[in-house]
Amino acid sequence: MKSPTVREIAKIFFENETEAYRFGLLLLAVKRKGKMRLADAPKEIPIATAKRYLDRAVEFGLLKHENGEFELTNRYTRPLNNIASYISEWMKRPAEEDIATEFATAKTERQSKRGGRQKKEERAAD
Repeated sequence: MKSPTVREIAKIFFENETEAYRFGLLLLAVKRKGKMRLADAPKEIPIATAKRYLDRAVEFGLLKHENGEFELTNRYTRPLNNIASYISEWMKRPAEEDIATEFATAKTERQSKRGGRQKKEERAAD
């Protein structure tokens, strides 16, 4: 069996390079740590964005979310059973992958905040 990369797995779920990069970055972070809390998400991705992508991974059956932690799992939804062995092979491999080279054309900078509450420092400056 081919040895899959995080890029190939992320591109299964997202055609857009930036979305696939974010999804892949989060999957790789969960894989490296074993379990990951939302607060421990990579700093390149805002917490709300990380939550959205991690919840999507739970919907797909790649992750499980219990006790506030995300963890790799092998509970795939019915349409994804045909790629289950492919993704399981990736889960078993060591976690060393260079995400920057895998997603070379993705926008990797942190997105600026678009609304919501201001931080205390920002309110004081106004």
